[in-house]
Amino acid sequence: MKVQHPILLFLSFLLFSCHAQNQAYENVAPAVFAEKIKATPNAQVIDVRTPEEYASQHLDNAQNINWNGDDFATKAEKLDKTKPVFVYCMVGGRSKKASDKLVDLGFTKVYDLQGGIMKWNAAGLAKPSDKIIGMCSQEYGDLLKADPKVLVNFYADWCEPCKKMAPYIKQMQTDMKGKINIVRLNADENKTLISELKLDELPALLYYEGATLKWKHLGFMSEDELKKQLQ
Repeated sequence: MKVQHPILLFLSFLLFSCHAQNQAYENVAPAVFAEKIKATPNAQVIDVRTPEEYASQHLDNAQNINWNGDDFATKAEKLDKTKPVFVYCMVGGRSKKASDKLVDLGFTKVYDLQGGIMKWNAAGLAKPSDKIIGMCSQEYGDLLKADPKVLVNFYADWCEPCKKMAPYIKQMQTDMKGKINIVRLNADENKTLISELKLDELPALLYYEGATLKWKHLGFMSEDELKKQLQ
């Protein structure tokens, strides 16, 4: 009888495990996420952000199970593991970790919202609202007209790339004073602008000359790269 080599058996096991996990977990775009929820009776939707974030905006019928809380696994165990579960956070970092954990706990189908609430809103899937949160478009326009050159940095306190960029952007605010007006705006406190500008990722950098947008960058940018862009 032919005996398989132990290494081959181990590799086969790894391939099977990866395939099984991929089958259980899917990272899907906002429109697909919305359609799958709609097609699932009594869909299990989990918002894994903090209670404060959940209170500010959440998807219909979503329950809040804070990924950074001490009882995530305990609360998740109360859900039906045989039915799909839909997971989201603000931009996708926490929901990815939570989704991996749910697969480990034995959930058979986990859908993770790609890009989180930010991409959901940018895709126009949020409920329309007349409520203005933070700076309005007119105030933003006035800000851009106040100086010949303006760099706007949208950030959030929970955003790790934002934290890495903060020290040198703050220093540049001082160093470039009189040349470029560098403005930092908290995305959580200016949700109306985030929605109107259709920003779906943080940090965001928008550079204007004469109130006209010259370039936009989403995601981390090093100090050297940013300085080159502003030369």
